[in-house]
Amino acid sequence: MLRYTVQLFGLAIFALALIWFAGPGEAVQNSSDLNRSLWADTSEIYPESQEMPEVINEEKIPAMDRRDTFMKNVKKLTQTAFNIRNQYMEDVDVEKMIKAGINGMLSDLDRFSVLMEKSAYENLMESTHGKYEGLGMQIDSRDDRIIIISPIEGTPAYRKGLRAGDVIWEIDGQPTLDMKTTDASKLMRGTAGTSVKLMVKRAGISELLEFDVERAVIQLKSVNYAGVISGTDIGYVRLSRFAEETSHELREAISQLNQENISSLIFDLRSNGGGLLDQAKETAELFLKEGNEIVYTKGRYDNSERHFISERPPLFPGKPLVILVDEGTASASEIVAGAIQDWDRGLIIGNTTYGKGLVQQIFPISNDGSMNLKLTTAKYYVPSGRCIQKPEKQLKHSSTSDVLETDTVTKDTLAVDEEIYYTNGGRLVYGGGGIIPDIDVDRETWKPIEINLERKSLFFDFAVKYVAVHPDVKPDLAINDEVVKQFKKFIKEKEFTYKTSMQVALEELEQTAKDENQDTLYADAIAQLSAMIEKEKDSDFDESLDYIKRAIKREIVSSIAGERGVYEEIVLKTDKTVQKALEILESPDHYSKLITKGQNPKKADS
Repeated sequence: MLRYTVQLFGLAIFALALIWFAGPGEAVQNSSDLNRSLWADTSEIYPESQEMPEVINEEKIPAMDRRDTFMKNVKKLTQTAFNIRNQYMEDVDVEKMIKAGINGMLSDLDRFSVLMEKSAYENLMESTHGKYEGLGMQIDSRDDRIIIISPIEGTPAYRKGLRAGDVIWEIDGQPTLDMKTTDASKLMRGTAGTSVKLMVKRAGISELLEFDVERAVIQLKSVNYAGVISGTDIGYVRLSRFAEETSHELREAISQLNQENISSLIFDLRSNGGGLLDQAKETAELFLKEGNEIVYTKGRYDNSERHFISERPPLFPGKPLVILVDEGTASASEIVAGAIQDWDRGLIIGNTTYGKGLVQQIFPISNDGSMNLKLTTAKYYVPSGRCIQKPEKQLKHSSTSDVLETDTVTKDTLAVDEEIYYTNGGRLVYGGGGIIPDIDVDRETWKPIEINLERKSLFFDFAVKYVAVHPDVKPDLAINDEVVKQFKKFIKEKEFTYKTSMQVALEELEQTAKDENQDTLYADAIAQLSAMIEKEKDSDFDESLDYIKRAIKREIVSSIAGERGVYEEIVLKTDKTVQKALEILESPDHYSKLITKGQNPKKADS
């Protein structure tokens, strides 16, 4: 028996060595598409038939990492597993032990290199096909917590008011501290019609926010809206993801806009968390000249470098182009925005993007497909040489209370170092991670009353009631004083309450005074402060009146005209980033001046 076991472990060592140096060989005999996959995002996968270079030059590997040393170290691993399996004082779950060993090896790597079990892999593949049951948002792990990268438009998460940058603190009572993205996704997915409770930390808000979100069937389309902005000859396209049908949807949309003879185009990539690499390439090809480089990857070895070039004539050449981005613009979206900027093909407007620029491959590590290894193998670089990936400088927090007290979780801990690069025309751009826009637009921030009205779905509930009473209402309705009066009455009937940051601080002070047996001493002062806070809250509604009117109209229009109506009546008419893009595109001379500003022909490519 001992001899048989030793032989098995010997075979295991040999197989592992083969995988290490030549990749999982037998899998390629059936389907190279399943064997190798390039990862372009935190939630999307790109099946790539072209193999990454596999030949490793042993002479370039440090002595401590060469084959003989590696085999000796692998023997230590297998010998340990053998001893535990056969000599430990109690029965051991071998499968659990092996998973723990693999996760241990991955623990010193980057946070995107993970072991994917069957359910996680199936969920991943499902997301590329455009339909699943859940809440409808893209998430990531950052600063030891789960952060929302972007809610998907029209989904339960989006309608509840969850937003990019929200930190999920608990999922149905389970803390997310040190939780993996795949585990968080598993908790939030489920049968449509069931609900999940999220506790969320939001920048600028002291207390945790509670959201009760009902799961639904999420239909994932790519082009959410395409049309000509009313009163102009400027086209607008909103792209929310890069999936299997993206380039087809986008090509149809832009072809239609070309038929309408648009003079220029606004291409909205805000809160687009990325997706399939081939779709990002095909999207960039719509705007760039044939032969232009779009992106390249570079890994550990010289022969790992790959270049992706535009291979077809552009569908929208020459005419002015503006790309809208924000902190939720990630991965595949950053590839497109970076390529457009580096070739001086268009202006980038908005906020610095997320900075997700890692190439990952999927390696099967079990014969039955139950376990796959997602391993980071390279980084993405845009044509100027800028790396998309932000360097991670994550802060560690000792406790939940520390985070709530100092509010450090609201800070962007992925700093950008200003490295200097040049576009094709010699224009100076900055590296260090993410795509820094040519024109920055201040991000809209929500006040406590606005956040709480959204998360409690009061705008949505009021719209449902309003449309029921006014079935003939049109999308172009004006939210006048009478509608505002009705909304005020509605939220009063719903017993709407919320806490300001000052109120939370006062409650903490009150509790401290009580704990110190000083509550009587401070009672009058606390009462006075409470009265001042309530008086302040009375004016909050009026100070947020513009937002409240827009939100009421948004939900009414959504109820009667759907997502397209919201774009035409709300986004294209009131969104300040869209308005900035319109201002520039309506003045061709201004656009030309901005896109050539700072160009240095001496720095340009020959």
